[in-house]
Amino acid sequence: MTLGEREGLLRTARERFLADGAGAPALRPEIASSWRRSRMQGVTPNGDDVPFEPVLGDANQMLTVAATPVLDWLADHLDGGTAVILADADARILDRRADGRTLSRHLDKVLAAPGFCFGEEHIGTNGIGSVLESSGPVMIAGAEHFRDNLQDFTCVGAPLRHPVNRRVVGVLDVCCRYDDTSELMKPLMLAASREIESRMYAESSLRERMLLEDFLQVSRRTSAAVVSLNQDFIITNTAAAKLLDAADHALLWDWASTVLAGRAECTGEIRLGRDVVVQARARTVGEGGHDAAGVLIEMRRRGPGSTARRRPSPARSRSEALLPGRSAAWQRACLELATAARSGLDVLVTGEAGAGKQRAARQLGDGDATTVLDVALVLENPVWLDQLRRRLSLPGLVVLAHLDLAPDAACPPLAAVLDDHSGREARLAATAGSPAGDAAAARLFDRFPARVEIPPLRYRPEDIADIAPVLIRDRSPDGPTPRLQAGALQVLMALDWPGNLRELDAALSAGLLRAMGSDIALTHLPSEYRQAAPRRRLASLKRAERETILAALDDAAGNKLAAAERLGIARSTLYRKMRALGLDDKRWGA
Repeated sequence: MTLGEREGLLRTARERFLADGAGAPALRPEIASSWRRSRMQGVTPNGDDVPFEPVLGDANQMLTVAATPVLDWLADHLDGGTAVILADADARILDRRADGRTLSRHLDKVLAAPGFCFGEEHIGTNGIGSVLESSGPVMIAGAEHFRDNLQDFTCVGAPLRHPVNRRVVGVLDVCCRYDDTSELMKPLMLAASREIESRMYAESSLRERMLLEDFLQVSRRTSAAVVSLNQDFIITNTAAAKLLDAADHALLWDWASTVLAGRAECTGEIRLGRDVVVQARARTVGEGGHDAAGVLIEMRRRGPGSTARRRPSPARSRSEALLPGRSAAWQRACLELATAARSGLDVLVTGEAGAGKQRAARQLGDGDATTVLDVALVLENPVWLDQLRRRLSLPGLVVLAHLDLAPDAACPPLAAVLDDHSGREARLAATAGSPAGDAAAARLFDRFPARVEIPPLRYRPEDIADIAPVLIRDRSPDGPTPRLQAGALQVLMALDWPGNLRELDAALSAGLLRAMGSDIALTHLPSEYRQAAPRRRLASLKRAERETILAALDDAAGNKLAAAERLGIARSTLYRKMRALGLDDKRWGA
């Protein structure tokens, strides 16, 4: 079949797909899947806009250093109107080498230039974004591109994987005019991508040797706990091995990356797992910045004691016990909860869905019998209010779950029960999501003089190092408890967790099943949790901007265009802000 005949069949299949979403025999399965994803994400076939994010700093230093010699060689030896493109893990173009002004002009016209993001969610099926979606080599020829303005090109892309953790860190893509398509393009790209990965491996090995040499030098002259580490590698002496658990690798790297930003050395206090508090001194190993090999940390326990005191709590089952956490936000919430418990007042526990409101509310019972009644079901059960009155007349704790979902018709009689304190013996608590505004349920909130807000998980990522082992242990009541490997923990700490603790528990449960009793590695997690952009520490103003954008996306049911209109900004501006604030735009629609 000639190129012309094949192109004719593809165009017919494309017209049929755009008309009714049906596939066609002429389509390869991977192209059909990509077209469906593109359509679901709202990509318009006749669109021409591409999000732009400037290529600043050296965030992709290892990738660009390893790829530059290979790009130079390809640019010198390829001809016939061929271009080579390097993109990062976000599908943002980092470098482009094009043969001839004509091809460069065509690429500029479709915005295939450094800084533009060719994610499949933005422009549909293409030789960069589709590689990241499939995590494998992809060839996109002519009409197989989803957008009209890309159909004059053939592109072959290959993923570039990190030499240690094997995550996809970039894409190498070669493209040409469709009429110049050659079957040699794919083996050429595979050979070039292997060369780049080999160069990254050599650089990674050098960094590990530097970490080892610094570690040996320091550990020979001190009795302190010494750790030498980067994102993928950790060395400890005996003192550090006794002090740390598996979760602390990710915690130490996150702490060091934050406090060493722009500095060669610093000191600070760290709260490790098991409530161990240490005074730490960290310094950069190597030249600094993203070119550094890693960090070296010396740690000593704070003061004469070995651990911080835990707040005493009555004996409870694992599913009822308050989850641990070391963040300031969680410590503040625990203090407010303890204060509310001592006050004897009725308490309203608020927070996002899945944040752990019921678990927190159960702590107010001080070990007494606890009854949970779902307010959302009040109209479905004719004797619900009678059950509430009867239970309030007995000792113990009554928790009204989902108070914000109380039906309007049920609010007046429910308010009457809450206002009646005669004969009441039970302690009363309630849980609710965001205030219901003008809804009748919002008036029920006034019946609770004490309030405690549970912070969302995205505000306290460092707590995941403490929470995950408990959730895993709850799911593994029989036999040894598997551990969460450091690489998996690092990725989990970098996610936003819109479903909070409930979502984290589900992800760990799935990982536990796939691990089949062994430690949970990154590969055991569900696919959507295996990659995450590095978490950025945000100032208060940036955090407020981030929450405003998330609220707009929620109000618009994930539609980015509608969210941008609500915010009064262009959709391209919304994309740029989401990237700058570390929001994964793949979680929402177009």
